[in-house]
Order: sequence, then structure tokens, then C-alpha cells
Amino acid sequence: MKKLYFVMALLIVASMVLTACGASAPTAEDCTKAEVFCVGLVTDVGKINDKSFNQSAWEGVQKSNTDGVADVVQFIETADAKDYAKNISTFADAGYDAIVTVGFGLGEATGAAALAYPNIKFIGVDQFLDWEYDTDAANDVANHTGLNFPEDNAGFLVGALAAMMSESGKIGAVCGTDVVPPVWRFGEGYKAGAAYADGVKGTTTEVFVVYHSDVGFDKTFTDPEWGAQTAKSMMDQGADSIFGCGGLTGNGAVTAAAQAGAYGIGVDTDQYLTLTEAAPRMLSSAMKMITPGVADLLVKAKDGSIKGGNAFGSAGYAPFHDLDSKVPADVKAEMEKINTGLLDGSIKTNVPPVKP
Repeated sequence: MKKLYFVMALLIVASMVLTACGASAPTAEDCTKAEVFCVGLVTDVGKINDKSFNQSAWEGVQKSNTDGVADVVQFIETADAKDYAKNISTFADAGYDAIVTVGFGLGEATGAAALAYPNIKFIGVDQFLDWEYDTDAANDVANHTGLNFPEDNAGFLVGALAAMMSESGKIGAVCGTDVVPPVWRFGEGYKAGAAYADGVKGTTTEVFVVYHSDVGFDKTFTDPEWGAQTAKSMMDQGADSIFGCGGLTGNGAVTAAAQAGAYGIGVDTDQYLTLTEAAPRMLSSAMKMITPGVADLLVKAKDGSIKGGNAFGSAGYAPFHDLDSKVPADVKAEMEKINTGLLDGSIKTNVPPVKP
């Protein structure tokens, strides 16, 4: 028998998740057939349509469906962090072949599930697996793959851009909690990029970076009102570019900036395409190539070539879109130089992997 299937688990899945591309909810027969490849995604706290992190990962799962890799794709939205394990096991007990979990916060629950369900492939977005680098092979989990990105590079790029485009010499970033290493790397990379640009241009830029670390995980990424208020406070101090890195919280900051006539800078995906209310003033986005990264790993999960441990995706910056004519040629040229330098290692962000 390919998988252990529980009817009750399937009923829970059917009630909790949406089905992509018009496919019906899987039946017992569907999920136990060797030729049917089922993929489930569990979001971090927040919504699947957050126009950022969760959504980008879900689009990667959907891509696997449209590309003919996955036959059934579904998701569960996590409302409370205490439900991480339950949501993962809902898919696992229903016999899914691969489960994608989104975010640093799900790392522990995903690792535990991988041990409990050794025949299922687990892909954890932003889950750095320390055990790959220790000397104890007993810690290795062959069916848990962490998909990670150089967020500091992406933050560095948009920080340099914001500094070069600033007329006031003041820029800001509104972020989720710095307890999450990728968020911290975005914010610190932003500061480092601005400093680098100052060195190139002979300017001095004041950078405001605020992390929403005063609340729990259930609030830090889902607080657009706080994001907007924090952005307004930065703009009151003269900031003319606002980088939002933190789900709906960051979206609130970027939208507030755009509505006030400042530059907005998105995160994770090209938010010009998803955060339409801010699009006319969206200067760029600090991009993590989450969608192709997830889709590529699902191909490997299906063909059996995926390996446990850390996989690394790429990062960059989004096009200038409506503001392209506002970006001087020398700034565009410098951005390409910086991007090339980050890719070949000749430019370093000097941002550690985790907050000291």
C-alpha cells in the first residue's frame, strides 16, 4: 500500500482547503494511486493571498500543477501557531506525497512531521536546517528539505536603490519581527545597501528600520494598520522611500507610502503585480524567487532526486515599472554593478545569517 489513508483526515482537508485549477478534492482512490501526486501547502500565520510570502509559495505549488507535476494541490491557512502540527498532519494523514510548509516558524513542526512520516517529502520555505552541518549523521532527516534565500542580498539591493533615489537623504523600512532570521536579514541588508551606495555616491543617508517585535507571531506579520502608522511616522521625519518586509504588515507600510507620494518598495515577489493599490509609486521589490524555487523542488520530490538538507534559491530586485523613466541611467547602471557584485561575491553585505 502506497500510503496510510484516514477518511476523517480527508474530510478535514476538504473542509479547510481550496482546490487549484478546478480540480476536485482528492478521494481515497486518488491519493492512494501510485501515479497520483498530491501536494499540500501549510501557510504560516496569515492568509494565502497575502500578496507576498505565503502567496508566492502557493503560486509555486500551483505552478507544479499547471506544469503537470502535481495532480492535486491544496492548502491550509494557519490561524494560530499552535495549529502548525495539526495542519501538517492533516495532509500527511490524508496520504499526500509532498507537503510544503511556509516560514521559519513552522520549522520545528515540519522536522517532527518528517520523522513521523518518512515516506512523505517535506519542503520548508525559509527553514535553515542546522543538522546538515553537524557531525552527527543521526540528526539527518532525509525527507526534509529547507528552501532558503540570501535575503540580505535582496535587502542590500533595494537599500542601495532607495538611498540613490532619495532627495531627503532619509529612507525607511517597516518589518515583521527580527526573531525571524530572513526578516532580520532583509532589514539589515537594507541598511548595508544604503551605506554602500553612500560610499559610491559620496552621500549620507539616514536609515530608519523598525521591526514589529513587540507582538507575538500571530500579529507581527498581519498588522497593516501598525505598518501604515509606522511608515507615516518615518515619512513625518523625512523618509521618502519605505521598504515593507513583513507580510500584511509590510504591505500596510508600502501602501501608506505610495498614497503619501513617497516611493514604496515591496518584498518577496514583484509586488507591483500584486499590491496594485501601491503600484504607481512602487519603485522596486526585494525579490526572493520563491515561486520557481518551490516548483523546482516539487519536480525533484516527484522524480525522487530531492535531497534532505538545505537548498538555496536566488534573490534580486524587481523592475522599476511605472517609475522606470524616473530612475536615472547612472542609478540603473550602478544597480546592475551591485547585483553582479553580489552574485560573484566581489560585494559582501556583511550581514550574519542570524541576529547576533
